[in-house]
Amino acid sequence: MTKHDPVDLTARLIRCPSVTPKDAGALDILTKFLEGAGFTCTRADRGEVSNLYARWGEKGHAKTFGFNGHTDVVPTGPESDWSVPPFSGEIRDGQIWGRGAADMKSGVAAFAAAAADFVTETPPDGAVVLAITGDEEGDAIDGTTALLDWMDAEGEAMTACLVGEPTCPEVMGEMMKIGRRGSMTVFLTARGIQGHSAYPHRARNPVPAMARLVDRLASTPLDEGTDHFDPSTLAVTTFDTGNPANNVIPGECQATVNIRFNDAHSSSSILAWIDGEVAKIGDETGVEFERTVKVSGESFPHPSGPSFELGRGCGRGRNRCSAGRVDLGRNLGRAVFERSLSRC
Repeated sequence: MTKHDPVDLTARLIRCPSVTPKDAGALDILTKFLEGAGFTCTRADRGEVSNLYARWGEKGHAKTFGFNGHTDVVPTGPESDWSVPPFSGEIRDGQIWGRGAADMKSGVAAFAAAAADFVTETPPDGAVVLAITGDEEGDAIDGTTALLDWMDAEGEAMTACLVGEPTCPEVMGEMMKIGRRGSMTVFLTARGIQGHSAYPHRARNPVPAMARLVDRLASTPLDEGTDHFDPSTLAVTTFDTGNPANNVIPGECQATVNIRFNDAHSSSSILAWIDGEVAKIGDETGVEFERTVKVSGESFPHPSGPSFELGRGCGRGRNRCSAGRVDLGRNLGRAVFERSLSRC
């Protein structure tokens, strides 16, 4: 019986320093792996981003199950803070370590191995697709969007698609989300009047005003969750003045907040709330604010149907993943393929 090894594949993918938008050979590894199982692999690169579309089976088949994932990762931060090199893929005490071990090279490897086993051992009446992008952790402009554009142009389609992001709180397979949360980033600039720290009354310091604003934003619960999603979150990700002098009150300050919101909100409703808080702080401090926004996507739940029931039937530290769970992921993935193609 064929057993494609997801642990080895995970380790090889982790060893690729694929910080967005660099691919660093990750998709070449996947291409070779999937072609060995009979998949037809095509690159759908756009801009600086590398994307892979792999299909086993007939193009346009009415039963086409797709898996979507990404091989790019966020920056490592200071490598001296790591207990193992971040791109080592080292296995220690039953855990595989490295940037992307959980998010989401192990997921990609598990589903690639599941797909390879599935089509090799029990060729289905249907098609299996893997759409893998290198632009999920960055601007996400030339990743999945580019794949969808390419699929539309080439007449490719999926009947159902599973995004294998790491959402299980404790146990592999305990959670499957039907839909997605919204995502947006707000860039804030506060402008005051520069001055000398010895004469603060002659300046208008934007730093306390910005600190008050981001604290108010981060301290306010957005909701208590909905039927389909956890409570929305807001995280302060940057706070900068660019001021090298310890005796100068800066004239400008920047901050960034990232919001992941559920279907109780839209990006416009979130932005209206933020604009209201900005106006209040501006009135209280006399500091002028500007903001820009980037919306990565709106929140939506998937309506009830076969894919919803499929999710319910299959479901029961960020930089490490149990090697045993990666192998379990392959088995879970195979179960998903079998259930989905039988219900499409």
